[in-house]
Amino acid sequence: MAQYILHKADTRGHDHHDWLDSRKTFSFGDYYNPRRMGFGALRVLNDDTLPGGKGFGLHPHDNMEIISIPLKGSLRHEDSAGNKAIAAAGTIQVMHAGSGLFHSEYNNSSDEIAEFLQIWLYPEDLNTPPLYTLGELPHHEGSNQLYTFIGPDNPNGISVRKDVWFGIGYFDYGVSFAYPVHQPGNGVYAFVIDGRFSVDGKELSARDGLGIWESDSIEVKALSDSARLLIMEVPMIINPQ
Repeated sequence: MAQYILHKADTRGHDHHDWLDSRKTFSFGDYYNPRRMGFGALRVLNDDTLPGGKGFGLHPHDNMEIISIPLKGSLRHEDSAGNKAIAAAGTIQVMHAGSGLFHSEYNNSSDEIAEFLQIWLYPEDLNTPPLYTLGELPHHEGSNQLYTFIGPDNPNGISVRKDVWFGIGYFDYGVSFAYPVHQPGNGVYAFVIDGRFSVDGKELSARDGLGIWESDSIEVKALSDSARLLIMEVPMIINPQ
């Protein structure tokens, strides 16, 4: 029988500084909740806003998959491996921290805000070489399809581990579909970016999240027009080697 955990938007942690406004589904930084330490291999889901010119200064990471999905504006990335890039809305940035590197992320605009989702996954293997990837995200509003943009056999080349799939899509009111879980033992975390959805009969609004496990298929229906959904399928057991 399917198991569920619901995280409503207004129950998330909230940090507000002059350089960052961050709402956090799981424990991170100043927000700590022992009942919210992640969902399987999904460790961090932050909903971040950076004012013009502000951002995260140079700091280290290791042994984590760090995914940034810009929703508005753009991020300026630099890291100690020599990568420099601009990640704008409509792209996805993946940093495999591996054995360790330093990086910075700043709002690329001096006067407009940048909004992005910051997502961390536990890696499949430890202490591997760091890697940076910048790719395109599907952004076909009204297309009524879920597009896989991270996966082990994904044609765009973006992969984080062989047992993880991420999909995103825009849907019109009343459109429904079944999401098949790709790998036994995986769970699915559905996060509503915009609009409203019914996910396995549970009604979700913007920035609500629902974790589902012990299920082979998940029923989804859009309850508003231009509704945008992010689906993250991850292993529920964490055992990096």
